[in-house]
Amino acid sequence: MKKTILIMAITTAGISFGQNKIKYPETKKGETIDTYFETKVNDPYRWLEDDKSIETGAWVKAENEVTYGYLDKIPFREALKKRMEKLWNFEKIGAPFTEGKFTSYSKNNGLQNQSVIYRKGEKGKDEIFLDPNTFSKDGTTSLGGLNFSKDGSKAAYSISEGGSDWRKVIIVDAVSKKVLEDTIVDVKFSGVSWLGNEGFYYSSYDKPKGSELSAKTDQHKLYFHKLGTSQKDDKIIFGAEQKRRYVGGSVTEDDRYLIISAANSTYGNELYIKDLSKPDSPIVTIVDNFNSDNQIIENEGGKLFIDTDLGAPNKRIVTVDVSNPKPENWKDFIKETENVLAPSTGSGYFFANYTKDAVSLVLQYDYNGKLVREIKLPAVGTAGGFGGKKEEKVLYYSFTNYTTPGTIFSFDPKSGKSEIYQKPVVDFKSEDYESKQVFYTSKDGTKIPMIITYKKGLKLDGKNPTILYGYGGFNISLTPGFSIANAVWMENGGVYAVANLRGGGEYGKKWHDAGTKLKKQNVFDDFIAAAEYLIAQKYTSSDFLAIRGGSNGGLLVGATMTQRPDLMKVALPAVGVMDMLRYNAFTAGAGWAFDYGTAQDSKEMFEYLKGYSPVQNVKKGVHYPATMVTTGDHDDRVVPAHSFKFAAELQEKQTGDNPVLIRIDVKAGHGAGKSVAATIQENVDIQAFTLYNMGFTALPKK
Repeated sequence: MKKTILIMAITTAGISFGQNKIKYPETKKGETIDTYFETKVNDPYRWLEDDKSIETGAWVKAENEVTYGYLDKIPFREALKKRMEKLWNFEKIGAPFTEGKFTSYSKNNGLQNQSVIYRKGEKGKDEIFLDPNTFSKDGTTSLGGLNFSKDGSKAAYSISEGGSDWRKVIIVDAVSKKVLEDTIVDVKFSGVSWLGNEGFYYSSYDKPKGSELSAKTDQHKLYFHKLGTSQKDDKIIFGAEQKRRYVGGSVTEDDRYLIISAANSTYGNELYIKDLSKPDSPIVTIVDNFNSDNQIIENEGGKLFIDTDLGAPNKRIVTVDVSNPKPENWKDFIKETENVLAPSTGSGYFFANYTKDAVSLVLQYDYNGKLVREIKLPAVGTAGGFGGKKEEKVLYYSFTNYTTPGTIFSFDPKSGKSEIYQKPVVDFKSEDYESKQVFYTSKDGTKIPMIITYKKGLKLDGKNPTILYGYGGFNISLTPGFSIANAVWMENGGVYAVANLRGGGEYGKKWHDAGTKLKKQNVFDDFIAAAEYLIAQKYTSSDFLAIRGGSNGGLLVGATMTQRPDLMKVALPAVGVMDMLRYNAFTAGAGWAFDYGTAQDSKEMFEYLKGYSPVQNVKKGVHYPATMVTTGDHDDRVVPAHSFKFAAELQEKQTGDNPVLIRIDVKAGHGAGKSVAATIQENVDIQAFTLYNMGFTALPKK
């Protein structure tokens, strides 16, 4: 039976154009039924969860043949690609950092698949230290991280193959660049934190049984690797007895303390500390529950500085002595304000980077908690950085917004003076575009901010192609940032709108909580209201509106298009969480339960999830918008089965001529580390599909 269906799937992957009539691959339906609280739920496409099966591989191939066959017929796709490549082709240089006797920086000449790490030695000559473009011929292996030992003499860098979250760590002599020992393998959701020059801490899971890309990973452990020893002898520091889904360890700048964070979900963590100056010292508990987010960001001897939202939904910095570090002894250092705090340290100062209505406000403090100054930023937008070692004399920060390409500034902490360090030369006239922040009203009366960006002189006639982007989850804030792909979209007359939905972090913990669990519908209502605002104000209309989002934002698009299919012409869900009844069965998905809840929690939670889960809410006889689902076959964070099942449901039940396609990148993951070539092609295909389904047959003349 399996063999027969496999042949059918391949042979029916034809496509005929006309009024977008598409012959989709034949997707078999199974008879899997799950029971939740005495309610039976059919899951006919469960077989697509098996990423190792020949049948799933054949289905992926057949779907891609249909998708690329459709995209190849779009008349302006190649012209769009040429413009995207031209605009993308500019030199991109990262902020410099000093380790040992070298000053290093990243640089991409323009269209290199991966950025290269260069360094400048004592004689001032630049040389390549690490070139990720040599890791693989097709650019699908990327640099995940680079960390140096205390004196800068050694380095450990991690690589990701095919976009996977599973990493390998390679240890080199930082002067000669020679590999020092065997590669550390099977590392996941981990940084590398050196203890002096003797070794480093890292985290990982036991290798799962079954598929490495989809099997559940539930017990994270913190290890110490001593240089010159085998990985099999690495000592477990934390996690062997205490089962936690996420564990991280970092060493303070003075090498005195090991900080350990442990969590079971994406919000809330336990906090521990170990005195490394005393042999066999115990691990001391600071926070013993998951009810708040806590991070030690600095120490001054035995004085700890902790960034926390305990008793402060918008976050504050507190101090406490390491000898008695429990929360009841915490004292305010920088108090909570009406704006959300994200702090950093460098050059002997604290920098309080606040999010105020989704844009940056940065204040500088000394170690006594005294305000030094407000940092004058170039314009309204997003500033990031201001971090560095205590001895650094100059710090660097980046600045960007929706019309300004990311620019790096050097900053003198003593005088407060900023100077442009690196400004990219981009073939884009920023002065021809404008961003406008509006506040619209959601279904329950809540005011939601949205930034709308477009070419000056835009005619509000309801006919402008518009992409509405959103996320709304996991305490993540969407702040203004320049995108080459969005610049091309706006050049072609498009409007780009970003709504700052509940569930995000723009207004702190209360804003986040208002879009979680049994309040998740608020997020979708906020997004729907954003679309209705854009239509009411005649920025666009339902015939020219596309909705877009990735990961949790993919869920957002899937839920919105199934609840209000009449509202938009195009839907673009990327790497989305689409099966809300089973998301916690894969990889680290169980850790998302703080935001979502699970179908096993209670009958009420099950029914709520089933009520909006995209896979379970595709209905026969409905005219869904033109849809292109995008995912990667190596996505081991939100497994591609979510997208596979959603696309299969849509293709089976779609009524009318709007196409339903799924574009599956091979040797690609959740998004991080994707090659420039693959990123450009993906954005070209998304924009070509969107414009074509809005009725455009050519790009507008400039």
